[in-house]
Order: sequence, then structure tokens, then C-alpha cells
Amino acid sequence: MLLFADATAGSGSISLMDVLTLLGGLALFLYGMHVMSAALEKSAGNKLKSILASMTSNTFKGFLLGLGVTAVIQSSSATTVMVVGFVNSGIMTLKQAVGVIMGANLGTSVTSWLLSLSALGGSETEAAASSILDLISTDTFVPIIAFLSVILIVFQKNARRKDIGMIFMGFAVLMFGMEMMSGAVSGLKDNDQFKNVLTLFENPLLGVVVGTAFTAVIQSSSASVGILQALTTTGAISYHAAIPIIMGQNIGTCVSALISSIGASKNARRAAVIHLSFNVIATLIILPVYYLVYVLVQPLAEFVAGPTNPLGIAIMHTLFKIVALAILMPFSNQLVKLSTLIVKDGKNKGEVQLLDERLLATPTVAVTRSKDVAVTMAKTSVDSIKTALCLLTNYSSKVADAVREDENKVDSYEDKLGSYLVKLSCEPMTEKDSNETSKLLHLIGDFERISDHAVNIAVSAEEISDKKLSFSPEAQKELKILSDAVCEILDLTYESFRTNDLTLATKVEPLEQVIDRLRDFMKRQHIDRLGRQECTIELGFIFSDLITCLERVSDHCSNIAGCILEMSHENMDIHGYLNKVKSGDSEEFKEYFEFYSAKYENQLTAVSLGEDTVSVASTPAESN
Repeated sequence: MLLFADATAGSGSISLMDVLTLLGGLALFLYGMHVMSAALEKSAGNKLKSILASMTSNTFKGFLLGLGVTAVIQSSSATTVMVVGFVNSGIMTLKQAVGVIMGANLGTSVTSWLLSLSALGGSETEAAASSILDLISTDTFVPIIAFLSVILIVFQKNARRKDIGMIFMGFAVLMFGMEMMSGAVSGLKDNDQFKNVLTLFENPLLGVVVGTAFTAVIQSSSASVGILQALTTTGAISYHAAIPIIMGQNIGTCVSALISSIGASKNARRAAVIHLSFNVIATLIILPVYYLVYVLVQPLAEFVAGPTNPLGIAIMHTLFKIVALAILMPFSNQLVKLSTLIVKDGKNKGEVQLLDERLLATPTVAVTRSKDVAVTMAKTSVDSIKTALCLLTNYSSKVADAVREDENKVDSYEDKLGSYLVKLSCEPMTEKDSNETSKLLHLIGDFERISDHAVNIAVSAEEISDKKLSFSPEAQKELKILSDAVCEILDLTYESFRTNDLTLATKVEPLEQVIDRLRDFMKRQHIDRLGRQECTIELGFIFSDLITCLERVSDHCSNIAGCILEMSHENMDIHGYLNKVKSGDSEEFKEYFEFYSAKYENQLTAVSLGEDTVSVASTPAESN
């Protein structure tokens, strides 16, 4: 407590008010970093998607990916936690993760360079008000940035500009916190006890331990380095004392990924171990070499014994990372092997999680992953219908069981996606990502219903097979035509959803209207066959169930396409859109309706007349 004596005790003391100022500055610093990182991450959503799309097994390209993402969101902890989520979800392989982790290590050094700008302010620049340094000092531009960011946040309605305002506000708050911490500890400049405490950190092991422990507690190496930079303004921290602390800070930042990997798959845990191993091995190699050079090279010893400053910390922080990369990047495969030795395959190897909640911390990535899983779900639903239709002509109990298994998979997809998307909708995200989340929540129900109808078709096929029933040749041809139409509408719907192709989506509703007419025509033909006793009542019920089932599949396709088109206009009035389309005001709708009517209704008419089915020209879009 002698360090925190009353302010009247002398220039080498620090008052209680200084302690409160230090805590307040630390709070502002950490909050500003959180706001800036979150706003950067939100603003860079689309960039993150494009960067992640370029993932490769090449270590160097993975390094560039990690470097780019971390430079954008200003947090290596967030990037490595993201990597753990990717590996756990099966998005990224362990080999890919190595390069990304290495890039994240270097990318986080950007923050320390931004914080080093605080060294340009202060009394020295005040004494030379006309110098260029005065213009770029934090005393000059941080208040301006804070003022401009408030204008963007309060008076701008554009979401993008508000996000930019939040980025700058976070940076301004961060720098104000940095200044407050520096001012609060300035009283320790001539305090002998404080200097004696710092001298202890020149013990390399103690310095590494302190750097590791402090960074592990606040779970941010950028914040930890920033606090160290603030302490250097006392002039009592030497390069020699700071070097082991910086190395420890790089080890401490691995705690976030380690905690995140708890309960994850073995490969996700290995990714976290690779992150830790990289920094520990780098420290074990670089620290002894540094001390050996320190002992042998006297000029170096004299230089590092002098006081450091925020810029010096930024340089050492970056230099350590670059040297570590130069040493360990050629041994990325060995790091993977080491992680497999540490995290061995056990009886419970862990399952890949399709939707990892770790990704919720990065909403734009979580949205992309949700879309990928929803596409897989949609493909399973569409394929299950096509498989079930094959059972009508070639029944197999194994294939029928496969249809039921697919339906169970789709049910599981819907449950997990629904819960995941609800949680995701509570996270801060861009308007575009929010719309995509809402769209997926609306669509997964329709895809699940499609798979239910696949099971219904399989049940009808099973009944036909067990009872050795057979449709009349005319009914078989009619079912084939309706099945072809349904398969086409399923393909249009799936592709429009997968690629967000609005042109394909516009074709769905006209075809759905034609399928409704096919169903009505087939019902009339069925009644005529019953009157001519060409069909039994028992077969009639099955036939009616099948055509109703297929028509309902087309209804769900119509809902999906309508949602895709409406969400492209940021509107969710799907029924209003469908009613507008059905009113017949759209020329494009009329063209496609006439085309599909000629393609399928003419074939049904030909069948009813006992003629061969007719061929059809290309679609209106293709003929153009």
C-alpha cells in the first residue's frame, strides 16, 4: 500500500484517486476494444465470407487468411475460437487450421501499432505545437474521431455508416482509456518500490508467467499488450523486462481457444493445442537464444537495459511473432502430428457438429454455415422424393428404409437449424445477414414437409407391392407425367435456393399452377376409369393419395420460391406475393405458365386420347 500513499506524500507516490483513474481507464480501454472489434466484425461480414470461401490446405494461403481475418476483426482470440468452431463443424481440416492460426498470431499485432500512437502525444508534442507530430498525436485526432463517430451514430440512419461510427467510437474510447491509464501511473515514475517490483520481471521465467497469467485472465493479448504499453509511460519498464512478458502474453492468449475446445471433437481440441504449442515452442526457442545473445553481445545488453515505450513494445511484439513464424511455419505438419500425440484418439472420438455454437460469436460466419446446412437439408429432401417415386415402378424394402432414414435426417436438420437460427437471430448482425436468417427460418419447415411426403409416397408404393396391385397403363403414364413435373419444380426450387437465383425462382409458381391443373385433370380421368370399371376402389384411393401428395410437394416449392423472391425485396408477405402472381398481371408468369401447360397438359391430353406424348420447345428464357 506504500505505492498508493496520499497524493501529498511526494512525486513518487500515487493517490487513491490515481488508482480509481487507473481502473476507470482500464474499463474504458477494454470496453473500447470490445466495441471496436465487434463493430469491425459486423461491418466486415461480407469480406469474411469471401475470405473464408478461399480456404485451402496450402499453409501459406491459410496464413494469409488468418492474417486478413484477424487484421479485420482485431482479435486473434476471436479468430482462433472461430477456427476451433470450423474444425469442430467439419468446415476446415486440421491442416488448414495450422496456417490460419499462424496468420492470426501476426494479425493481432496491428492493435499494438495503433496503440503506439499514444506515444506521439503528451508534453513533448505540446512543446512543439507546430510540428507534424502534433497533428497526428492522439491529443489531436482522437477527440475529432470521437466527435465524428457520434455524428455518424446519432444522426445517420444508414446502418453501414452507423457501424463505421461504432468502429471509430470504439477506437476513441480505447485511446481515451489508454491516456487515462498512462496518466494514472505517471506518479510511479520516480517510485523506487515500483521500480524494484518491475526489476523482478527481468527474471525470464517470472516475466513469462506474469504475461501468461494476466493475458489468460482478460483473454486478450491485444488488451494485455496495450496495458503494458500504458505502463511504459512511467519510464520504469526496460526492454529487457518487457521481452519475457510479451512472450508470456502470446501464450496467455491461447486460453480462449482452449476453453472453447472443451467438449468439442478431437480435431477441434487439436486445433486449440496447435495454437498453444506454436507459442510455447516459439518461446522455448527464442527466449534462450535472446538471453545467450544478451550475455555475449554487450551493446545489445546496454540497449535493452534502457527504458522502452509504446512504440518499442509494438516493435518487439511484432518481431517476436515474425521470428516465431520464420522458425515454425516450415514445421506445420509436425505441429499437426504433435497435436495428435497430445490429443489421442480414444473410444469417444467426438462427432463433427454441423452447427457449432462457437460460430455464433461471428454471426456472418454462422449465417453462412446455416445456409450450407440448409442446402444439405434441401438436397436430402429433394432426393428423397425422387427416390420414393422410383419405388412406384421398382419397389425395394431397402430403398424404402433409406427414404425413411432421409426423413429422419431432415427432421434432425430442422430441429437443430431452427434452434440455432433462433439463437443466431439474437446476435448483432448486418441487415443482410438478419434477412438471410429470417429466410432460412421460414424455409426449413417447407423442406421438412417435402421429406414427409416422400415417406407417404414410399408407404403407398409399399402397399402396392404388398398387395400386388397394378395401375392401368393410362394411370401409369399420367403418374409419370405428374412425377416429371414435380421433379422439375423440385429442381428449380432447390437450385434457386442454393444459388439464390431469382430467375429460376420465378419459374416455380407458373409450374405449380400447371401441376394443380394436372391434378384436377387426373382426378377427372380417374373417375371416368372407375365408371368404366378399369380401376378398383382400392387402387383409386392409392392413386388419389399419390396425386394429392405430389401436388402438396409443389405447394411447398411455391412457398419456398415465393420467400426467396420476397426476401430479395426485403419483404416477407409471401401470400400477398403469390396472390399477386396468380392474378395473372405478370407477362413473365403468363409466358412460363403457357410453356409448362404445353409441356405437361398436352401430354396428359395425348394420353387420354391414346396418342403418343408430344415434344416441347425450349423455355421462353432459353428461346430468347
